[in-house]
Amino acid sequence: MFDLHCCRCDRLAAFLDQTRQDHPDYHCRPVAPFGDPAARLLLVGLAPGMHGANASGRPFTGDHAGILLYQTLHRYGFASRAESVAADDDLQLFDCRITNAVKCLPPQNKPQGVEINNCNHYLSQELASLEKGAVVLALGCIAHNAVLKASGQKLKAFAFGHAAEHRLPNGLRLLDSYHCSRYNTQTKRLTTAMFEQVFARARELLQTL
Repeated sequence: MFDLHCCRCDRLAAFLDQTRQDHPDYHCRPVAPFGDPAARLLLVGLAPGMHGANASGRPFTGDHAGILLYQTLHRYGFASRAESVAADDDLQLFDCRITNAVKCLPPQNKPQGVEINNCNHYLSQELASLEKGAVVLALGCIAHNAVLKASGQKLKAFAFGHAAEHRLPNGLRLLDSYHCSRYNTQTKRLTTAMFEQVFARARELLQTL
């Protein structure tokens, strides 16, 4: 499963070493999944942000992308409160776990294909731990494609689209959303209502299990 000391990707390992020198108080290591180990909802993001998860050590914590995410998780009963402050705060997730397609900070927030592939076995193990009928919510196209690869599916068979819904052969249900990045929310490509629509659907699907 997760390896805090993984350094399979030379470029990412070198970038983390450089970032650690610039920010010695940052986490600057692979970021572990966060949440309920027995969750039926798995959120898959892209990768840790420089001053977010890479700094705090918790997915979507410390940067703009986490603001809308944790507010929405709380609204739909998946989080004990609406803000994730630090990895050692008392926030709890209920029936929900958050992970990333790439566990390490990539330069310019853009992982290379080989890096996504190197990290994909971690995601495959995470998906295998889910019960049949569980919901996987992919935040963005790269996360969507990583889920398909980890599930052994062809990318062309399941097209990404906001609020798109797919039933995978392995019994999991895949939902898509635009990523809750600063760019997407500030340009209104992703609105609060659009994001909440996807979580409302995830809650509906879980009620059928």
